[in-house]
Amino acid sequence: MTAAATSGKRELLRDKHAVVTGGARGIGAAVTRALLDHGARVTVLGRSAEPPPDGALDFTAAGELAYRKADIGDPAVIAHAFESARVRFGPIAILVNNAGQAASAPFLKTDADLWRRMMTVNLDGAFHCIQAALPGMLTAGWGRIINMASTAGLTGYAYVTAYCASKHAVVGLTRALALEVATKSVTVNAVCPGFTDTDLLRESLANIVRKTGRTPEEARAELAARNPQKRLIQPQEVANAVAWLCLPGSEAVTGQTIAVAGGELM
Repeated sequence: MTAAATSGKRELLRDKHAVVTGGARGIGAAVTRALLDHGARVTVLGRSAEPPPDGALDFTAAGELAYRKADIGDPAVIAHAFESARVRFGPIAILVNNAGQAASAPFLKTDADLWRRMMTVNLDGAFHCIQAALPGMLTAGWGRIINMASTAGLTGYAYVTAYCASKHAVVGLTRALALEVATKSVTVNAVCPGFTDTDLLRESLANIVRKTGRTPEEARAELAARNPQKRLIQPQEVANAVAWLCLPGSEAVTGQTIAVAGGELM
């Protein structure tokens, strides 16, 4: 890419402030990098007191990237974190609800604690963050909200009832809110990755190995086989879809569920 092309790319989201929850690792880190590459200022929210020291993002460098500790399940904490983010980087124009958790269990072994944990992080967290960000977008007359759902928000998978239910709810939230703000120049979409090569997936693979006796290679191949392309999705591929929904030219795309899954769902 030429210097001129790189410079032009960095102009596309100049002066836009994005908040990415869970944006320090995996898909979230790839999304953060993509938005930075397009010139946005990015505030990352995470549940740790400090960003991971071994992460792919440099939070020590001054500039357009900041980190805030926040429990997305607590609306008061979220309100404070968003206000702190605004003080540093200005009004929030882009919200990427990426933070999430996955847990598996047969339905009759899915207790109330597991159920509530999936709903609190995957659904309630998105709700609280949208409520904190949306008023400013409506005032500005421009906004982009991207909810990280999953192919589990579009179809069912056995042994992840609570996770599937939470992600289906995120899709419903996306569609309803998109209609509510359709005339306000605010778009709301969901990106639905298939099995993606992240730390979260590696935890799932370890669980499969522990419970089934398969080798790590067999477990990985089993998940990759669900993708017609016979591979795992890469975080950057998901980030590319998120970035596109924020860029000029995507204004008419709202209320959509975009599967990044190699053709698993059509």
